[in-house]
Amino acid sequence: MSSTIRTTRFSILDRSRTRAGHPEGAALRDTVALARRAEQLGYHRFWVSEHHSVPGVAGSAPTVLAAAVAAATSTIRVGTGGVMLPNHRPLVVAEQFGVLESLFPGRIDMGLGRSVGFTDGIRRALGTEKDAVGDFGDRLAELLGYFTGTQSAHPQVHARPAEGLRVPAFVLATGAGAQLAAAAGLALVIGDLRGRDRMLDAIDGYRAAFRPSAFWDRPYVVVSGTVAVAGTTEEARRLLVPEARSLAYSRTHGVFPALRPAGAGEEMSARERGFYEEALRGHVHGTEDEVGAALDALIARSGADEVLVTTSTYDRAALVESYERLARVVGLGTDEGR
Repeated sequence: MSSTIRTTRFSILDRSRTRAGHPEGAALRDTVALARRAEQLGYHRFWVSEHHSVPGVAGSAPTVLAAAVAAATSTIRVGTGGVMLPNHRPLVVAEQFGVLESLFPGRIDMGLGRSVGFTDGIRRALGTEKDAVGDFGDRLAELLGYFTGTQSAHPQVHARPAEGLRVPAFVLATGAGAQLAAAAGLALVIGDLRGRDRMLDAIDGYRAAFRPSAFWDRPYVVVSGTVAVAGTTEEARRLLVPEARSLAYSRTHGVFPALRPAGAGEEMSARERGFYEEALRGHVHGTEDEVGAALDALIARSGADEVLVTTSTYDRAALVESYERLARVVGLGTDEGR
């Protein structure tokens, strides 16, 4: 294993997944507790996500949850992975991050995504439409302009207290996201580990087209994916089972359910079994040595500046242990480059 993995930043994205038999609020409290442990272990960032009206996810208000995480920690960077800009007015997003940065200076990240609600009903409730994805570039420019004082959509409007602040901004790469990140001069977060050729092509295109901005003076690439580490390869694979089952159920029943224990309800239709097996593929999992070798190869291929890890499983103790093992693998908390 090369020394590259030990000089690369590692961070965590937590989606506040709910667990069968537990109240939804417990998932949010678990997220805050995990952030505290991540800080102790030496992870660079801790991000939360945005999902609306999804039964299996409690994280619906990322800036509110980010505030709770930041208040419960003291050194780790805190942000969103991400705020889905088509769901919100840019002025409100600028104000929210301006407040966060003012309360927790130097610790806030603004991760931005292009997704809209999963169903027509959710989109109507949010006051948006499916084609709002196409307006992302304009909304992004307006949002960034509120920080730099250059936005022109509403010349007489100023975002308080955002104007003049520089909150690091990231674009989650879905569809044309990589090109938009390059044009705006923002950091790129890309998470298509299963289609690695497409991922590498998108990263190359981003770096080639990047234009420096007030937010980033050079390209910055964050590769995101699921990583599970355990004592044996099979134990690590079992950590992936609850999320894979939930994804397969959602594809066949239209509902994304809470996580269940790995051995619960193994009966599946042939169609559901196909989705389940697909959901298990393409992730980094295994023993510490196996995961270290896989991440080392991924970083070498992609030239990633940072790896953003997201892992969901029913057993919270096993989840925390996975992050502890990963911290050992990549040398967090050592003097090797961090």
